[in-house]
Amino acid sequence: MNAAVARRGRGPLGLITLSVVCLVVAVSAVLLWRTVADPAPGPATTGPPVGDQVTVVEPRSVNDVQMQVLPEASTFHEVVHGIPDPGPQAVPSGAVVHPTTVLPVFESPGGLPVAKVPPKQIGSDTWLPVIAEQPGWVQVLLPSRPNGVSAWLPLGPLVRQATTPWRIEVDRAAFQLTLLRSGQVQGQWTVGIGKASSPTPPGRTFVMASISERIVTFSPTVLPLGWHSDTYTSYGGGPGTVGIHTWIPDSSVYGTASSDGCIRVPPAALEVLEQLPLGTPVLIR
Repeated sequence: MNAAVARRGRGPLGLITLSVVCLVVAVSAVLLWRTVADPAPGPATTGPPVGDQVTVVEPRSVNDVQMQVLPEASTFHEVVHGIPDPGPQAVPSGAVVHPTTVLPVFESPGGLPVAKVPPKQIGSDTWLPVIAEQPGWVQVLLPSRPNGVSAWLPLGPLVRQATTPWRIEVDRAAFQLTLLRSGQVQGQWTVGIGKASSPTPPGRTFVMASISERIVTFSPTVLPLGWHSDTYTSYGGGPGTVGIHTWIPDSSVYGTASSDGCIRVPPAALEVLEQLPLGTPVLIR
């Protein structure tokens, strides 16, 4: 997917050139954090409910210096101490969350922080799908490498919550993309996927951003996913982010394995998909 020079954000119910970021910096930052972080358990512990009360694990306090050394949970970075997605083919509930400022995310409720999530991803508001919940906490998918990395985010006044009924499913063997709303099929299209040498990675991800292209002519809009190529570390100088886009120069690509990992959809499909809310789950099978 080529870089873009114009960006467009959209709210929860709707790349600027991506620079290659040295992963060693992110790893070193996390290791530095772990040398200065208090290894003691969090200030509160879970326990059985008493009556209608539920004990909520309080997050560790993270000061400004500690925040600086945490890797950013974005498409540019790697979150080496995140949690692998425990259900990469499970259908998410549709719950999504938006951090309205930079917030730390943790390895577990009350555990050590593993990254910081910015309020925007390449110009679009950050909306992350929820894959698990505990009182006062949600486990969310992150847009970082490695694919399927997740972390726990404490809920609070700086976190907006919403629900989307939409879901995208991609059947690579059938070259088919299906759009569902509340489990009901709303559209199906024949699509192109990654060739054998650079396949579209399978698993559970989400629509991370929406970008209006101004330089390239292959697609008027690109929908970057929270997903990366397992073959390439960079696409045209960017971080190898997999996206959904059309391929105007040659319609013969639909129904073939011919891309570098992105999902190529017909123009009519893109017109529908670009209206979806950010954070919409994407299941690639």
